[in-house]
Amino acid sequence: MKRNGFCIWLTGLSGAGKTTISKKLIERFKEERFIEAMDGDEIRKGLSRDLGFSKKDRNEHNRRVIFCTKLLVRNGVIVNVALISPYRETRAFAKTEIPNMMEVFVKAPLDVCIERDPKGLYEKALAGEIKQFTGIDDPYEEPLEPDLIVETHKETVDESVDKIIAKAKELGYL
Repeated sequence: MKRNGFCIWLTGLSGAGKTTISKKLIERFKEERFIEAMDGDEIRKGLSRDLGFSKKDRNEHNRRVIFCTKLLVRNGVIVNVALISPYRETRAFAKTEIPNMMEVFVKAPLDVCIERDPKGLYEKALAGEIKQFTGIDDPYEEPLEPDLIVETHKETVDESVDKIIAKAKELGYL
């Protein structure tokens, strides 16, 4: 029996917790389902290594992820997309292209993300060493009507993951 695939699209600022949540989701599902992570940093090492961070390049990066995700979902895979994906228009396009897509806003205040700064990117952006950094000198358009909001500055990783799984069940994906 073929199971339906679906996409958990995790969007939020750098340092909000998208990758951490994605890894925990994989741990939870790996024994029972095919699950794949489409992490923005990892995709930029391969599929999108030729792209920069202009709006045009970010949209192309997202388009490539959307295309790959669509293929995986239609073949029964659960796909965790962990991308900043700063533009509402691009996320709306993803929803039209990917069947069974759940948009999850991984929300954390900018000051919390700066404090976490796991890769030291905010420090460089604030010093002017990185240009077009989302949340600093490039916009992040918060989702207006996401399927779910997880607030990583108020919840544990497990609490966020539990909420995502509950929402996936509510939507009929699980």
